[in-house]
Amino acid sequence: SAILLTFYRYPKFYQIIEEKGFYIDHEFSMNDAYFISENLELDKMSTREILAKAVLVREVNGKTSGKIAFKIKKFDEDGNILDQKAVSCDVLDIEDAKNLLTVIGYQELMCIKEDDVVYEKDGFQLAIKDIRNGDKLIEVETNENDEFDSIEKLINRVNQLDIPIYTDNYFVKKAETELNKVLKR
Repeated sequence: SAILLTFYRYPKFYQIIEEKGFYIDHEFSMNDAYFISENLELDKMSTREILAKAVLVREVNGKTSGKIAFKIKKFDEDGNILDQKAVSCDVLDIEDAKNLLTVIGYQELMCIKEDDVVYEKDGFQLAIKDIRNGDKLIEVETNENDEFDSIEKLINRVNQLDIPIYTDNYFVKKAETELNKVLKR
């Protein structure tokens, strides 16, 4: 599981993180292309219902290879993500993967491009996500057999950092936000 939240004072945010002892572990760029069946009636579906049927083609660092993934998420009544997993496979060529989906009746719905900087301190990582033409987010994930193995522990740890974040929503849904823009909802 993961939390994904927005932060503010973006130009100083990296400085604030580094002053708290975090260092850059690695950086990468990611392009996520979302494909859906041409047969879906999008105007009759909620954003979440559309994404539940989407197939994701992910390219990392501009490589020609990547992944195709189908994400499965469980939500509570407030829209918080309780659990998520993905079924995925590696692909050797992103364009071939996209062409295959098109041939079998899928169309590209949207593409989310982001640049990520992953900061670490004492084994705790914060992935700072700069969504191109979109939000600035932080993603923190749980690890099995880790002291941060639950959402509650992650939220408590992030709050203890005393960094400039919005604490009204720890479960920003990046794809839902971007799809709402595409669909003008």
